[in-house]
Amino acid sequence: MMTSAEIRQQFLNFFAAKKHLIVPSAPIVVKNDPTLLFTNAGMNQFKDYFLGNSKPASTRIADTQKCLRVSGKHNDLEEVGVDTYHHTMFEMLGNWSFGDYFKAEAIAWSWELLTDIYKLDKDRLYVTVFEGDTKEGIPPSTVALTEWKKLIAPDHIVYGNKKDNFWEMGDTGPCGPCTEIHVDCRSNEERAALPGNTLVNKDHPQVIEIWNNVFIQYNRLKDGSLVPLPSRHVDTGMGFERLVRVIQGKQSNYDTDIFTGSFAAIEKITGRTYDKSDSKEAIAFRVIADHIRAIAFTIADSQLPANTGAGYVIRRILRRAVRYYYSYLDYKQPLLFQLMPLLAKQFETVFPELNAQLDFVSKVVREEEDAFLKTLEKGLKRMDDIIQNSVQKIDGKAAFELFDTFGFPIDLTRLIATEHNLIVDEAGFETEMQQQKNRSRAAATLETEDWITVSDEIGDGFVGYHQHSLTTKITKYRKVTAKGKTQYQLVLASTPFYAESGGQVGDTGWLEFGDTKIEVTDTKKENELVVHFVNQLPQEINGNLKACIHTEKRLFTCYNHTATHLLHAALRKILGGHIAQKGSLVNEEGLRFDFSHFAKLSDDEWQAVEQLVNQKIRENIPVSIVEMPKEEALKLGAMALFGEKYGNTVRVVTTDPNYSVELCGGTHVMYTGMLGLMKITSESAVAAGVRRIEAVTGSHAFNYLSEQSNQLKLIAGQLKTQDPIHAVEKIIQEKQELEKKIESFEAKQLLVVRDTLLKEATQFSMPDQSAANFIGKLVSVTNADQLKKLSFELKPLLGEHYAVVLCANILGKAAVSILLSESMVKIKNLDATKLIKEQVAPFIKGGGGGQPSLATAGGQDASNLEVVISRIKSLLVTQPS
Repeated sequence: MMTSAEIRQQFLNFFAAKKHLIVPSAPIVVKNDPTLLFTNAGMNQFKDYFLGNSKPASTRIADTQKCLRVSGKHNDLEEVGVDTYHHTMFEMLGNWSFGDYFKAEAIAWSWELLTDIYKLDKDRLYVTVFEGDTKEGIPPSTVALTEWKKLIAPDHIVYGNKKDNFWEMGDTGPCGPCTEIHVDCRSNEERAALPGNTLVNKDHPQVIEIWNNVFIQYNRLKDGSLVPLPSRHVDTGMGFERLVRVIQGKQSNYDTDIFTGSFAAIEKITGRTYDKSDSKEAIAFRVIADHIRAIAFTIADSQLPANTGAGYVIRRILRRAVRYYYSYLDYKQPLLFQLMPLLAKQFETVFPELNAQLDFVSKVVREEEDAFLKTLEKGLKRMDDIIQNSVQKIDGKAAFELFDTFGFPIDLTRLIATEHNLIVDEAGFETEMQQQKNRSRAAATLETEDWITVSDEIGDGFVGYHQHSLTTKITKYRKVTAKGKTQYQLVLASTPFYAESGGQVGDTGWLEFGDTKIEVTDTKKENELVVHFVNQLPQEINGNLKACIHTEKRLFTCYNHTATHLLHAALRKILGGHIAQKGSLVNEEGLRFDFSHFAKLSDDEWQAVEQLVNQKIRENIPVSIVEMPKEEALKLGAMALFGEKYGNTVRVVTTDPNYSVELCGGTHVMYTGMLGLMKITSESAVAAGVRRIEAVTGSHAFNYLSEQSNQLKLIAGQLKTQDPIHAVEKIIQEKQELEKKIESFEAKQLLVVRDTLLKEATQFSMPDQSAANFIGKLVSVTNADQLKKLSFELKPLLGEHYAVVLCANILGKAAVSILLSESMVKIKNLDATKLIKEQVAPFIKGGGGGQPSLATAGGQDASNLEVVISRIKSLLVTQPS
């Protein structure tokens, strides 16, 4: 039986023999494409070729691509682990033709590979052909039908409608009919009873699509119309996991050698056995084995877990896996990170980036697991309470509480609700999300119209490395609207404007149309297209124009980009070779550099890094920038960043071959001495295993130091001393001594208050007629913590049965503490936390919590504290046992 590695390699070898260029997978995390967070199909990295924005290195290409589908149109997350074929991360094998071969060759080669090389049973294969769409005036795929009839029996050809057999990149853009290849994995008895052609595209778990050949020949415009493309392309995608399942003769993707190693490792870690069933335990095995791949490779491609955007998708996946092993494998400590070495070894030859960052990725995953496990148990207990009080539906506010307080993604709440035959009020949840001010707001919807072509002139594209102004033309433009504001995006034949990428901000400047000057507010990349943002269009759009960048802004940005390279190298020299860039921001004001490291920089390390960078600046080293083949650059030791996509020809930026050599498309100074000075302004943690340095250069660094010096002089003047540091140390020491005296005084005062409260205690009867003590009082304290301390001081002096309600008005805000004896909790069935939520919080406009015997609250309204005491006292006296 062929292994999965052999199956993958045979695919690549087959198309290499058909004169295809074999290219590496693009990163799973997408950059420079506003429509995508993750690569969700093999064609994503070739989008520019279909759009005509750039030309491929070869007209024939093949690869295996890491893909992720969990959100948006392709939301498969809830099915993952439950069925036999859905995954979060999956591999897509693909072959492409860019204006080269078309339907006949693509169909013939797909059949040859499946039947002659992989030896699949021809009688189990079915194909679909587009039947046409009269409403849109799209003809049937007669060429595809003719080609298939040469290879397969007519009753194995199924005609598909536009939904199943017409592929579109999005609402607009390249599209075309497709032909799918399906395989019937049922038993011979099942096949004899019901023909496979009746089950194609019917979501049957054993009659599945394995390959889709898309023939891109149209362009969908914004008005919905279709126009033929000047060149026709082939875009195919074959699900690797499904293919391996079929070749290895398995009934589930999870039964293949892609996943069996992970199952064995999970069995060893947890002591449980995977039985391939539909039990929750078996689903947990499949969820973990699937999710760890998505988690590992996205982090390896520089996407860290976060609370927004792509990072939140990864956090959702990780937390779903944690909940499964916690609840169904009874494993209460981090598990996922333990699978990382196995996964890295399995994919080291095809996706080597994980093995290269194994320690970093493992530590990030472990810290994420640790953090969620700390809140998971409490969250599950709260979920149990919510379920017990829910009828048919979990309230949106409750779902939001689970999200906001316990970190439960909505799909995790939905999953648990489904297990208890409940649904979630997701509309209510979304309403709460919109009202939650501390969450990052979703990006505004961007309405884009179709591109309007002005000129077919082919210019030089970006030439801004050496030119800051030039005469050029607009080749196309479109109107865009966001948040009610209308702008225009322009594409120029040639441009000096650098488009935002690699952490460097886009250029600004202006376009001169005769006497008219139009400001360029930003420059961005859309895939490989350089897009200039302007607020207005010129009256005459067809003529020549002069494009000019803000040169001073560009120069200061260059300072900071070169400084980023010097800083990166210094960190590796001082802290070690494990340092890897994890993000950056470079603009005219300063730089921000994120890097992998698991400890705060010591003062000595901070100083050493800063001194080394400034030493390199003073050496005034020439900055060498040359273009060369990527493989040659890597042999020279050039540093490539994980998660970045590089072409066959790369730009190598060198500041001393023994110090810093990096692949970089950004703009830089000619000599390091031009920076003048670099000063680190802050160092902090931004995520698990990731630190951030912020710094300034040139005149900004001088201004920063000047400001620091002025502040020191001001402090010295205020303290009337020539030695402000010694004076401040003395003030701190005196402050600490005073605080100790105040603390001692307050402790004595609390004892006085305690004794007064004991004298004012009243009694009420317990169910057995024994006496219980009650203290309810508005007291004078300086902070809420003193209320709690006072409660603890009273506790051993109140006997077996007692209830204490202490309130305070602290600078106009309410503070409340409730203390109950164990007998109050057990015999009278009271709960201090419940009393806080029901009897206190509504009256003080606040909230709180705690334990059944002791809970506290704080609020904005201190006018009803006497009412709070009275309500709880009456409740205690009348509360039945």
